[in-house]
Amino acid sequence: MKRTLNRRTFLGTSAVATGIALAAPQIARAAGYPDRNIGVIIPTREGGGADRNFRAFTSIWKNKLNADFEPGFFPGASGRVGYEVYMGKKAPDAYSLIFGNMGPEVLNWAMQAPSFDVNDYFYFGRVDTDPGCLFVGVESPLKTLDDVIAEGKKRRLNVGTSRMAHPASIGLLALGEETGADFNLIPLSGGKNTVAGAVTGEVDFSVLTSGSVIAAGEAVKTLLVFGENRVGERLHNAPGMNDVYGTDLPEMLSSRAFAIHKKAADDFPERFETLTSTFKATFDDPALLEAYIASKGTPEYLNYGGVEECGAFMTAMLELGAKYKPLLSGA
Repeated sequence: MKRTLNRRTFLGTSAVATGIALAAPQIARAAGYPDRNIGVIIPTREGGGADRNFRAFTSIWKNKLNADFEPGFFPGASGRVGYEVYMGKKAPDAYSLIFGNMGPEVLNWAMQAPSFDVNDYFYFGRVDTDPGCLFVGVESPLKTLDDVIAEGKKRRLNVGTSRMAHPASIGLLALGEETGADFNLIPLSGGKNTVAGAVTGEVDFSVLTSGSVIAAGEAVKTLLVFGENRVGERLHNAPGMNDVYGTDLPEMLSSRAFAIHKKAADDFPERFETLTSTFKATFDDPALLEAYIASKGTPEYLNYGGVEECGAFMTAMLELGAKYKPLLSGA
């Protein structure tokens, strides 16, 4: 069934679980499941933000599930390699999951279809929602958002991004459409390089997931958030794009979530119920917030989402990716 994007529904579902559930649910367990550890494909390098997020969350989830999680790292092609491995080589038996970043990785499918049907897997457990933002190095001559727009109307500005198909990239393109400023996106391969590009002046400024910008500290200054600024001064009290321009853009989020083969959920519904109920119960445990903060996560971004919320976000990314594909791919 074709999903349709409704901004009110999308924003409501993407923000519905910013709090933690009030009472732990009764956890239904499939008989004998799990009787071994759960393998998880992570389509990025070991040691990065996804790895830290995964380890923090599963350190609590494993106690609810009574099984550990074994990560496998498959970086390459903006996440595409990991998904190809998962869909092509892992058995659909609910003993194998993928932990992906729904924003940029779903945008991959809008840019170029994968070898598998994108409806053959789905996200069921969102861990966080981290909006993209626009930021400059502290030594930049562009001190304010007005400076950026005014300069962008005089000349084409070079803008760093961690990858072309990224929610923050779409936020920037929408900003250019709204203001008439001219921006040239330059992929700098990863968050650290994207921050460095703005700080060193390699690019005029950068756009990136805000959690990475917060981690950069005083070396940068945030001027605009492509969503809601939930952390105030840690993003320099930068306003949201919709607030500044009266636009109707969904939040451009980096949003990590666990996904599963559709066949596994269909063939083993009791196992899938065990996964989803224990996943949700993890958010009820105060130890999760402690683990998330210890992993350098931004606590305001820890945000439960289930199948419905993840599905709404995936739909939004596919539709926005199709809209901006010519600008993101040069097609």
